Amino acid sequence: MSDSKTKTIKVSYLARVEGEGALHVRMRKGKVEDVQLKIFEPPRFFEAFLRGRNALEAPDITARICGICPVAYQMSAVHAVEHALGVTVTEPLRDLRRLLYCGEWIESHTLHVYMLHAPDFLGFEDAMGMAKSHPKEVQMGLAIKKAGNSIVSVVGGREVHPINVKVGGFHRAPRPGEVRTLLEPLQRALAMAVDTVRWVAGFSFPDFDREPEFVALRHPTEYPMCDGRVVSSEGIDIDAVQFDDQFAEIHVPYTNALHSVVKGRGSYLTGPLARFNLNRSLLATTARSLADEFLLEIIVKSPFKSIIIRSIEIVHALEEAIRIIEKYRESPAPSVPFTLHAGAGAAVTEAPRGLLYHRYRLSEDGTILDAKIIPPTSQNQKSIEDDLRDLLPSRAALPKGELTHLCEQAIRNHDPCISCATHFLRLEIHDVEPSDGTVMP
Repeated sequence: MSDSKTKTIKVSYLARVEGEGALHVRMRKGKVEDVQLKIFEPPRFFEAFLRGRNALEAPDITARICGICPVAYQMSAVHAVEHALGVTVTEPLRDLRRLLYCGEWIESHTLHVYMLHAPDFLGFEDAMGMAKSHPKEVQMGLAIKKAGNSIVSVVGGREVHPINVKVGGFHRAPRPGEVRTLLEPLQRALAMAVDTVRWVAGFSFPDFDREPEFVALRHPTEYPMCDGRVVSSEGIDIDAVQFDDQFAEIHVPYTNALHSVVKGRGSYLTGPLARFNLNRSLLATTARSLADEFLLEIIVKSPFKSIIIRSIEIVHALEEAIRIIEKYRESPAPSVPFTLHAGAGAAVTEAPRGLLYHRYRLSEDGTILDAKIIPPTSQNQKSIEDDLRDLLPSRAALPKGELTHLCEQAIRNHDPCISCATHFLRLEIHDVEPSDGTVMP
């Protein structure tokens, strides 16, 4: 970059992410002085909407937060309310919920891998351009996503904003015959998902490693999805009810999303990279074999390789879905009985993008008195900024277009769901190094 002028890069809208925002980077003498990932979508006030509503409405209300990950919001909401009411569902109903969550992982991860992220590695502006040169791969991605959507439709009642989940279980348990219709498409999708891992593992990845504090759920016998303890690579090991003791949300003036940090330490990362590094041994058989083949590192530190991990998690979710379907027997009742009463409850589940925390406080008649929701993007936003802060200094001399693309790609590594986080990408990079030493705005 020239010493005599300010270099500004602007992207008015970041394509291939969910939502809108901006990035501002300030550099001096090749060093990054400031990184601000600005989320400017208006606040949507879902926590306020929940106050005064009956707790039984929470799963359906929160499902509207995201059209891509409605199951995640339903699961965290329903588990938190059930914790407040002391409700425990039967094992068949728990398996059915896990099957529903598998469907969301499959469709969400596939959307990101094929439509949002792969074009970065292959040099295309978007998936439409990529489809002309890679029609077989794009058709494969659409078929895998369709299989995931079918699970959500059969178990959840419809593909988008499912309506079948309720406190205590489900409104209706699908018949075994309905569930078995999913088996053949899922088995075909599994073969395609294995090919997906092999395809993306052959991409060229920037030489960049970073090791944030990884935070994810851990379950003793399952790759984490619906429940478990919150653990981290730096020693955190807590129940969901202790989440607020360990983590804090802070207001940042340049964004409409709060930043979540580890108290006393700062940023952390949730999502596929964290789940994988903390739970690799719990992957299903084929997924674990692919991990051993293509990710030899004990700890995967490159955020750019998250596309491989997402693809491996697609394989895992398909294997898990097939396992659940093969043993599925309709539950004698679609839900368990309970009574509304005063209480407080919290839950954390693993949305495709990472930890999703819900906490509710209820009155005696089950009215929601207080609600708190922390989505994955709010937790990852500060870590994304740290990625850029470490990535850019050694690449400051890149041409403007290449540097812009690299910033966008680094953000898409984490598949941020900006709408979920609001309470990108217009990109501006200033090289603050004019010849007279004046700091430029």
